[in-house]
Amino acid sequence: MKKLNAIEPLPKAEERIWWVCRVLLFVWGAWGLLTGYTSEFIQACFAIAFTHLWDLFQLLGGKSFITRFPFRLQTVLNCFICFACVVGTTLNARTTFSYIDIPEHIFAGYLACCGAFFLGDLLQGKKRPLKISVHAVFSLCFAVTVLVGWEFYEFTMDRLYGFVMQHGQEPNALGLTDTMVDLILGSAGAIAAMLIEAFKRSGRIGKDKAAVRARYVAQREAFKKEKDRLLLEGKDVTENL
Repeated sequence: MKKLNAIEPLPKAEERIWWVCRVLLFVWGAWGLLTGYTSEFIQACFAIAFTHLWDLFQLLGGKSFITRFPFRLQTVLNCFICFACVVGTTLNARTTFSYIDIPEHIFAGYLACCGAFFLGDLLQGKKRPLKISVHAVFSLCFAVTVLVGWEFYEFTMDRLYGFVMQHGQEPNALGLTDTMVDLILGSAGAIAAMLIEAFKRSGRIGKDKAAVRARYVAQREAFKKEKDRLLLEGKDVTENL
């Protein structure tokens, strides 16, 4: 998967997908406003703002960490946000079909964990690669934190704007059950992503797994040798590695 740096422009194909998602969200929100579903319009505004995450970070002068993220990750996120709002919310609000939340929350946890793997790479840098096990635990914890944050968002929207994202504006057993099921589904998706990414990065599964495994082992060995060298020289390892 190709990564962007601060001077590489966003591919036009990806940018078009982003704008298609934004236009669909705007039309959906405007239609909700015209038909009396004001909450959908408010939700569309928040959703459109989230589809601009990559753009908003460019306000830092093109030097933010997000320029080194795979741009396709933002594309998948935008498509997911669009689907969750236009399809998921519409089905929940205007039909009796209530199972769309299941794949949505599973995929949300999966996507958050995949993004956390790339975030771990950026935080550590190429000279200090994390062990796969540590990387996996970090990504899982990050994803679960995102899932909890989403439940905070649902609770806040219900209380401030009269949404029923947690099945009721007052605390009740049904709302608690909805929250816990959402967290369980999202965590299941995050665990699946953690295992898949960990096995791929360690060369257990995936294309060219033998080459990936050899590169990972060589990288860890080089890191260990450099660490041992610094220890023998009496240097502070944490400042150099």
